[in-house]
Amino acid sequence: MSDFHTLKVSRVRRLTPNAVAVSLEIPASQKERFKFTAGQYITVRSEATGSDVRRAYSISSRPGDAELTIGIKKVTDGTFSVFANESLREGDSLEVMPPEGRFTYEPGTPGRHLIAFAAGSGITPIMSILRTALEADAEARVVLVYGNQSRESTMFLEDLQALANEYPDRFIPYFTFSRGQYDDSLFGRIERSTVNYIVKNKHSDLEFDRYYICGPEPMIRTVEETLLDNGVPADRVLHELFETADQPDELREQLEGTTRLTVVLDEETHELNMDQKNVVLDAVLNEKIDAPYSCQGGICSTCIARIRSGTARMAQNQILTDSEIEEGLILTCQAHPTSPELTVDYDDV
Repeated sequence: MSDFHTLKVSRVRRLTPNAVAVSLEIPASQKERFKFTAGQYITVRSEATGSDVRRAYSISSRPGDAELTIGIKKVTDGTFSVFANESLREGDSLEVMPPEGRFTYEPGTPGRHLIAFAAGSGITPIMSILRTALEADAEARVVLVYGNQSRESTMFLEDLQALANEYPDRFIPYFTFSRGQYDDSLFGRIERSTVNYIVKNKHSDLEFDRYYICGPEPMIRTVEETLLDNGVPADRVLHELFETADQPDELREQLEGTTRLTVVLDEETHELNMDQKNVVLDAVLNEKIDAPYSCQGGICSTCIARIRSGTARMAQNQILTDSEIEEGLILTCQAHPTSPELTVDYDDV
C-alpha cells in the first residue's frame, strides 16, 4: 500500500517570490524510516488541497540533518505547489512517503570530484548532493553550473553563496541568467557552449568522477549529449527530470484486447480484467487498490513493479536502465499489457 506518514511542518522559508523551502519535523520514532541518501525525493500529499493530489519533491537537506527540507516552486495552474507557496504554514501537517529515488550521491573513495548542472528547481536535489560531498570528502572539488532567468528567481541563492564562503577552495559555482546580465555571472541558458566552456576550458585540469544533471528535459539532453561527445563515460553521467514534454501514447492506439491482470501488493494478490489500451497503474487504482505512485509521467520511480509472468511495454521511460527492464522491472504508470495474462509484483523491487 502507499506508505504515507503524517509529518509536521517545522518551517516555511521564502526562497523567491515563487518558491519556498518547506522543512519537516521527523519524530524519533520515524528517524529510521525517513533516512535518505543525498539526491532522493519524497512524495507528498495534503487533504487541504481538496483531493488526493500527490507530488514528488526532492530533498535539499543533508542526510543526518535535524529537519528534512524540500524545495517547492509554484507551478502555473498547479494544485499542491500553489497551496504550499500561498497557504502552508509552520505547524501544519502533511502526508509523506519515505524517501526514494536513484539520482544519488554516496561518499566513497576520497578525492572524487564532481560537477553538477542544474536549471530552475532542478537545484533542489543538487543542494543535498553538494552539501554532502563537501562535508564528507575534504579532498573533493565540487563545481556547479546553475541556470535561471534572473537572480530574483534563483532558488537557494543565499545557501549557495554561504557554501562558496565556507568552502572557497573546493566549491566553484557558476551562475548563468537568461533574462539579466550581472557581474561575475554568465549570460544565457545552459547550452553546449556553456558545458564546453566549463569542462574543457575552466576545469580541464579536473577529472570528474560524477556528472549530475537536473532540470527541464531539453537542458538535460543538451548537457548529456555534449558530455558524451566529449568522451565522458555514460556510467558517470546521472540525470533526473523535473518535467518532461508531453508525448502522445502511441501504444494506446496500437493495442487491442483485454488482459487478466494479477497484482501482488503487500503480500496480497488481486485479480482484475483490463483493457490493453490502458496502463497498469490506472487499472489498479480504478479497482481501489492502494498502489504506490507519484508523478504518473514516467519520471519518478514510485510506481515500479516487477513482471512475474506475461509481457508489457512502456509508453515512456526516463528512469529504468536496459538491464533493469531485462530483469522485468516496469513503471506501471506507463506500462500497457501485451499478453492475455500479466502478473506484476510491487513487493519485489
